[in-house]
Amino acid sequence: MRPRAREVVVSNVSLIHEDPHILVLDKPEGLLAVPGKGPDKQDCLSTRAQARWPDALVVHRLDMATSGLVVMARGIEAQRLLSLAFEERRVHKRYTAVVSGELTNPQPDNGWNTIDLPLMADWPHRPMQKVDREQGKPSITRWRIATQPSAPGTTRLELEPVTGRTHQLRVHLQALGHPMVGDALYAAPDQLAMADRLLLHAHWLSLPHPLHGQTIEFHSPCPF
Repeated sequence: MRPRAREVVVSNVSLIHEDPHILVLDKPEGLLAVPGKGPDKQDCLSTRAQARWPDALVVHRLDMATSGLVVMARGIEAQRLLSLAFEERRVHKRYTAVVSGELTNPQPDNGWNTIDLPLMADWPHRPMQKVDREQGKPSITRWRIATQPSAPGTTRLELEPVTGRTHQLRVHLQALGHPMVGDALYAAPDQLAMADRLLLHAHWLSLPHPLHGQTIEFHSPCPF
């Protein structure tokens, strides 16, 4: 009998979906998506997956502090097709975030709003990123207020990155004046202290399957 989503655990990583072409995993916060520099940074999502599925290949990643859905290709051809789908923006992701402050939605009926601010590396403060209107790369995030309630002094949001820059969601919300709660890089000390982790979770993923091209969707319950 095939296990249902989230019943299989691979070294503390929940398996959401498995077939001969792709894997969809639920990465916990605090785990690297790919190996880092140094022997102490080799334990990561991709290494754990490859221990069970040797043909698993990286297609995209999440920040170490971010939890949620990650897709991996099984084999070179599936990796090529999925990478092309990412490049052509046929893969869509949505995140849940909790930000500091009470943010109001300027769009009626809980519609989507857009942040369009170019980003680049903040070289003196790596790995941080920053808004730079002259030299930054085009970066677009859509956001709306989530239907679930949040604690006083915070706002729960649903976020959809149109582009995929490093730390894009975190920097864009900081630029609005509402850093994410628990963000060790971009939040003020009191905002960091409001949670024991970064409150950012990739809860929804939609992509064309590399075998037949039909759109498939996956969901991960938000852990906060």
